[in-house]
Amino acid sequence: MAALVAMRADVSPLTGRHPAHVFRPLSEVLGLWAADGIDTTPFRAGVANAERRYARHGLMKMLPLERVWVGCESSRAGAFGGFHHPDQGYRHLQMAAVITMYGPMEHRSPERPSPALLDLLRAYAHDCLHYGSRRRYVDIAGAPVRTQYGINYRRATGQTYSAADEGGSRHTRNLGIVMEGACDREARDITRLTAERFGIAEPSDLLGCLAFRDMTGTLTEEDVRHPLDAPGSTEQTRYAATLRSYELSVNRPYERFLEEFAPGEESACHARLLAAIVSGDVVELGAWLDERHGPGAFTGLFRSPGYFEPRLTA
Repeated sequence: MAALVAMRADVSPLTGRHPAHVFRPLSEVLGLWAADGIDTTPFRAGVANAERRYARHGLMKMLPLERVWVGCESSRAGAFGGFHHPDQGYRHLQMAAVITMYGPMEHRSPERPSPALLDLLRAYAHDCLHYGSRRRYVDIAGAPVRTQYGINYRRATGQTYSAADEGGSRHTRNLGIVMEGACDREARDITRLTAERFGIAEPSDLLGCLAFRDMTGTLTEEDVRHPLDAPGSTEQTRYAATLRSYELSVNRPYERFLEEFAPGEESACHARLLAAIVSGDVVELGAWLDERHGPGAFTGLFRSPGYFEPRLTA
């Protein structure tokens, strides 16, 4: 516990990986944007909706805004931020999230406020679910080792409950992918509803349109089929490529998983998955799957034979 407390007292090892960016707590960033004339109501309304939805899944406490660090005012020429910026997201040991302002990062406020607010909402709603997922740690030689995260498990010796999917697989049997996909589906649903409520329209430029559809979970097959090249901007081209890769490796496999094992009941299965991730209890989810696929469905789907194999040490 002392080691975890020490890690959570200092987030500079996380923000220090981005020396060109200035990081501030999310609460402060929202205040600065409002001072610059940006109406942050869509973000706050989206968060209120997330709180209501998450409470139904058993999550009663959101990630504190002071534990979310937002990067902007970058000194790096051409810096481009957002959900798919490299080396960001929620970090469980530090219990903090590091994210970046969507779009060009030269200033403290976004060039396009509406999509930046939506991207911020998507990232925050996503990371709140990671923050609220059940975790268990053991002490190994004075260092905390996580042995449970949501409905995924890892032995102290390193064996994981579910194995990585084979390269190029369109389907998933990996609990890490399933949980990541469940968290992002929920976050993108919340973002889409917020965009609809406040009449935030899809941008007309190619990257803006692609990012908007990514934030709201409305990407088409055509969107992900062809890489986007942003002439004169390496970072924007890389951002679009990372967006596409995340869609193909996380969100599409998760949607296929729901279609495969809960046809016609995708929303019900998704809700049970989220509740299990928050509680860390797979009994109800397992019983629901057993009714449809026979006894031991959860174990049969996800448990790797290697989970029981002894890990030899030198």
